[in-house]
Amino acid sequence: MTVPLIDVPPTTLLAELRRVRASAEDRDAALSALGLRPLSGGMQNDIYLWTSPQEGEVIIKLYVKTDRQRAEREWAALTLLAPHHLHTVPAPLWHDAAPVEPAIGMTRLHGQPLTGAADPLAALRALADTTRRLQAVPLTGPLAELPRVDCGEHYLARLTQTWPDLLASQPNDPLTPTMQRLLETWRLSGDADMVTAQAAGVLSRGDANLLNWMLTDSGAACVDFEYAGYSNVEFDAADLVEHISGRAVPDSIWVQLLPDLGITDATRRRFAANQRTCALRWLAVLWTQRDRRREEFTVQHQRVEMLYSTGNPYT
Repeated sequence: MTVPLIDVPPTTLLAELRRVRASAEDRDAALSALGLRPLSGGMQNDIYLWTSPQEGEVIIKLYVKTDRQRAEREWAALTLLAPHHLHTVPAPLWHDAAPVEPAIGMTRLHGQPLTGAADPLAALRALADTTRRLQAVPLTGPLAELPRVDCGEHYLARLTQTWPDLLASQPNDPLTPTMQRLLETWRLSGDADMVTAQAAGVLSRGDANLLNWMLTDSGAACVDFEYAGYSNVEFDAADLVEHISGRAVPDSIWVQLLPDLGITDATRRRFAANQRTCALRWLAVLWTQRDRRREEFTVQHQRVEMLYSTGNPYT
């Protein structure tokens, strides 16, 4: 079924929602009176379910964080995809570009979390199919000029500037020499040049978190496009495989999935360079939180060492 864009947002409802959020009254009761139910899953921003008399179930996403052009990116992505009727992404309804807590209305998708699938390989192949369909949509409009949030260049900046400076400031930390050695191995490998090499631009969600995916009757569906922009197939495949949420997936499954993600013999070397870079970036992130996320940091350290070893199953 084709869902038309609804040009006029429910301004009165949104004004009341913002008022309730700013007040000291019983929020649950006030939201219920407005016909709104908070939903979990909005890590950066807040999500509500509203049953509209005209449109039925509507997801209202209220942007608490407005940096990085979050609302604008998500609206641009959803409206770019809408004419292609993929049925695996929300359809856009309206955009309220308020200066404080802007909002987007979109249709609701129904399904089960992909991460709990009984057949992980089949579920991830469905994810890969949807990903390739998104990448096949001609990249036009604002997102053709906006790199995805956390793009390859952003990762390189962390690995060449931010993290080396932090490590240098802690010379007595017993982990510092080991981390500096890994950074030097990466620097000498030429991986950074492969990450920045010219490649065809494709639409990217900009967020590889598997928690944003669900299995529906139409296939694997994804939500959350607030980091969307342009990227390339190899970087996005590497970012998916190396995202921290992907550590629950065995490497044997990820290796089988690479062709589904668009990785060919001709692009395998470029993928591997992006993969090692993404893994090292996660190690840098976890290094800053190593005291409270010790186990995750240790696992990630072992992973980076593996990817630079002869036992790497991806090469």
